[in-house]
Formats: sequence, structure tokens, C-alpha cells
Amino acid sequence: MNIKVVVVGKIKEKYFTAAIKEYEKRLSRFCKFSLVEVRDEKAPESLSSAEMEQVMEKEGDRILAKVSDREFVFALAIKGKELTSEAFAAQIKDLTTYGHSDLTFIIGGSLGLAPAVLQRADFSLSFGKFTLPHQLMRVVLCEQIYRAFMINSNSPYHK
Repeated sequence: MNIKVVVVGKIKEKYFTAAIKEYEKRLSRFCKFSLVEVRDEKAPESLSSAEMEQVMEKEGDRILAKVSDREFVFALAIKGKELTSEAFAAQIKDLTTYGHSDLTFIIGGSLGLAPAVLQRADFSLSFGKFTLPHQLMRVVLCEQIYRAFMINSNSPYHK
């Protein structure tokens, strides 16, 4: 099984990088895990809605260039569906049972995801209505993916 996380931008804080590396190591017993960073689009603080769309579209093109047709894609979006950790684990288990061995998770840039990325997604996933820094969201997502594998292997980790 392959799990890929496609993200916009680079991580600046070493402690986020260290946490992600730890989850990569833990996940290695369950899957081939990769984190793919695409360049964020430089933009001034105040943008018109047309400029915002352009930024999201350019970042969206970079994201979609990293996604193949065979991948099952989860887009992280505030308006997505919220799941419990157990329901998320069950979904991953079901997907792999029914032939989806390539799962991709997408975290957009600070402006969100382009409509083209949301259209490509097979599932929009929300971690709630809180706004989290994108770098922290990477750590949270990696932990939840790891938690899903631990739930599916009946490990007491998730309790």
C-alpha cells in the first residue's frame, strides 16, 4: 500500500519536521509513505478575489501534477466530511480491501484548494471548523493515518 501526502509549501519549524519523520518511521511497517511538497505561489497580503483564484489555480496545477488517475484522493477541506478516527480507519480498510492501494491526501495552501483539486478528489475530509496552521495540519494528518493503521491492527495505541 502507498500513502502519499501532497502539500503546498515547505515546513519551516524543525519540531514539525521531527514529528512528521517520527510518523513516517512508524508508518513504514504498514505502508510506503511519502510527503510531496509543491511550491507555494508568492502573493501579497491583500489580494483581490480574482488574484486569489489565480494563486489557488497555480498551486492546484502543481498539486494535480503529482496525482495519478489510479490514486484515491482525499482533499482536506473545511467543508469536507468530518469522521471519527474509527470511521476514518474503517474507510482506509475498506478502500484497501476493494483494490485501492494508492491513497493520496492533499493539503492546500493558505488560501485553500482550487476547484479543480476539489473536483479531482474522491473524498473531501474535514478535521473540523478550526483553522490550523498548514504545517501543524501535516503532523495531525500523519498522526491520524498512523492511528487508523493502529485501530485496524487492533492495537491499544488509539485508546
